[in-house]
Amino acid sequence: MELGIGMFGDLQHNKAGKIQPAKDRLQEIIEEIKLMDQLGVDFFGIGEHHRPDYAVSVPEIVLAAASTVTKTIKLGSAVSVLSSADPVKLYQSFATIDLISNGRVELTAGRGSFIESFPLYGQKLDDYSELFVEKLDLLLKINKENPITWSGKFRPALNNQHVLPRALNDHLSIWIAVGGTPESVERAARLGLPVIFAIIGGSPAQFKPLFKYYRDVYKHYGHDEQKMQIGVHMHSFFGEDSKTVAAYYYPLYSSQMDRVGASRGWPPYQKNQFTHGRSNEGALIIGDANEAIDKILQMEELFGLTRFSAHMDVGGPSHKEMMRSIEIFGDKIAPKVREALKAKS
Repeated sequence: MELGIGMFGDLQHNKAGKIQPAKDRLQEIIEEIKLMDQLGVDFFGIGEHHRPDYAVSVPEIVLAAASTVTKTIKLGSAVSVLSSADPVKLYQSFATIDLISNGRVELTAGRGSFIESFPLYGQKLDDYSELFVEKLDLLLKINKENPITWSGKFRPALNNQHVLPRALNDHLSIWIAVGGTPESVERAARLGLPVIFAIIGGSPAQFKPLFKYYRDVYKHYGHDEQKMQIGVHMHSFFGEDSKTVAAYYYPLYSSQMDRVGASRGWPPYQKNQFTHGRSNEGALIIGDANEAIDKILQMEELFGLTRFSAHMDVGGPSHKEMMRSIEIFGDKIAPKVREALKAKS
């Protein structure tokens, strides 16, 4: 099972409510990715957002910068909002980084959890689902064919046109990110694409039927089971002492949940939600190394994973605490998880 770290580029908020400059956070992110690479973390993913509380609107630019200061870590989006993007430009951008990084780049496509990119890029929210289906079709065809002939509803047709440059070995790794909708799970499985589930609330056990559904559909369409890739993305943060890291992280995490929830009509985030999330039945992996090891192994046992992604910057922890959390993940958590899985096999 691959062990990696995901981020959205959350900006830090001080006690007066002042937001950290994006320039500072972007430079911190590059330093954090460098540390991940040095520690042998398997992959890094960065999300796309168009909101004032996030620093990253174009993941591929961050990944391009990271590709020049790292050697082995896989680099990907988490996610690219395909519904509001141009698949041609998206493929070209990621193929370029793939060449710069010597084949270490992945593209994770999703519909996104926010809607700001739709009016920004001139898309209609009424076309939310149709946009994703059509653009995914085009992206996958670009990945398989060159030159390409294609026509659709939302983009001008392509007639025997070359899409360049091509990814290394003429293949770009494309994942699909899903929340909890069976339609999204079915689509990824039918197409034989790797899938990553965002499990950020409630009880992870509730997702088990969706994992089974993915496997059943994947097998039904005759895809090679040896190539099946299934991951989870879960809110995580690590410290030396469980109570200390929870006390530090709760105000940051709850503030971000309230910022997001305000636009969605959610009630204020409560301490009991955080406490339940950190329990064995919850979806948060926030605590010391031993707690994290146990819970990651629990997720692997529950779902049969090939990838685990620790989403580590929710709420904008300080750069110092982020670096410490990354060190704990790379030095203490990942080696023990790998040892346990090796012994199990």
